[in-house]
Amino acid sequence: MQHYSVFSLARNAMKHHEDWHKAWRSPPLKEEYEVVIVGGGGHGLATAYYLAKEHNITDVAVIEAGWLGGGNTGRNTITVRSNYLYPESAEFYDFSLKQYESLSRELNFNVMLRQAGLLRLSHSHHDVEMSRRAINAMHMNGVDAEWLTREEIIELAPGVNVSEEARFPIFGGVNQPRGGVARHDGVAWGYARAADDRGVDIVQQCAVTGFEKAADGSHRVVTQKGTVKAKKVALCVAGHSSVLAEMAGFRLPVTSMALQACVSEPLKPFIDTVVLSPDAGVYVSQSDKGEVVMGGGLDLYPSYAQRGNVHTLENIVAGIVEIFPKLRRVKLMRQWAGIVDIVYDSSPIIGHTPIKNMYVNCGFGTGGFKAIPAGGYTLAHTIATDQPHKMTEAFGLNRFETGAFIDEMGAAGIAH
Repeated sequence: MQHYSVFSLARNAMKHHEDWHKAWRSPPLKEEYEVVIVGGGGHGLATAYYLAKEHNITDVAVIEAGWLGGGNTGRNTITVRSNYLYPESAEFYDFSLKQYESLSRELNFNVMLRQAGLLRLSHSHHDVEMSRRAINAMHMNGVDAEWLTREEIIELAPGVNVSEEARFPIFGGVNQPRGGVARHDGVAWGYARAADDRGVDIVQQCAVTGFEKAADGSHRVVTQKGTVKAKKVALCVAGHSSVLAEMAGFRLPVTSMALQACVSEPLKPFIDTVVLSPDAGVYVSQSDKGEVVMGGGLDLYPSYAQRGNVHTLENIVAGIVEIFPKLRRVKLMRQWAGIVDIVYDSSPIIGHTPIKNMYVNCGFGTGGFKAIPAGGYTLAHTIATDQPHKMTEAFGLNRFETGAFIDEMGAAGIAH
């Protein structure tokens, strides 16, 4: 793997940038692998990387129906945080955030992490009480959190609507200083490059069309480029998890819905933090290019359409204008939707499936991007050892039999 640095940049600049190596190979699909990972998004690529790095399992193929990071990894609002309520969630997501904090150095690829904070607004006395309880829970879980007054919010997020007559008056807010944003392409490409360097095969434009069980207990993954044999198979396909599970012969308690977002034309920097308003149903940040990144709630009906709808987009814009009135004349530049996998308790499913030697990583709903390092790390452990990682023991499918749910709907940010 070619090392990226200011010196390599200077050397290649002198040669008109003609000697850069390809970031990763495009190998043909082999007939057999030890592990086949279905899904070339952040979670699939991270799983492959940690299998190679932590467990020395390099006979791995990542199979992607489209292009790397072209699914939910490239269709989100790039927020990272760990402000969850329950200890199981807090440990998992804070581990992921800590991994993000050193990821650029580890992968030798800039993921453009910017930890400028994540601010959750409180719009009523009831919100204030619940927010203070959330801060106490976060502190007990070892997660950073602070209460901000309205005056402190004005300083942190200039332009926010603090009028006494506002539709959503601001009484204060909960801030996680270590929260922020990272670049989705940087995360996907960084993991892909590092996994490829350790011998992992990444095969794009290779959709899976079915699964067959071999007599020796292994799996045969049927793809558009042929059938490949694997001792173990992992499904990391987010909103399409239930589709792949049905192909394999089992069901998942997952509902797929579209989650929309949009960006404005570039503006001069005016906000550095991420601002979330649960009452208005929106969240907003500003990218390094100056675009205002805006997101909202789900489309509220099952769908695999990545285009979303006008009604939800109108709700997003209305909420944003209520929170930041000065944006009302700004033009939108583009809009998109990702297909998210909603689970009843708003917590992920990581680990074993009813099919032997088949594993799953799904159910992150609107929060899959922030969990990429932890999701990949823990699933790699489960694949390598055939045992749940201690951080994900509570996130197995068996909780839907026992009723031991981890209800994180409130901490999910935008209600599912």
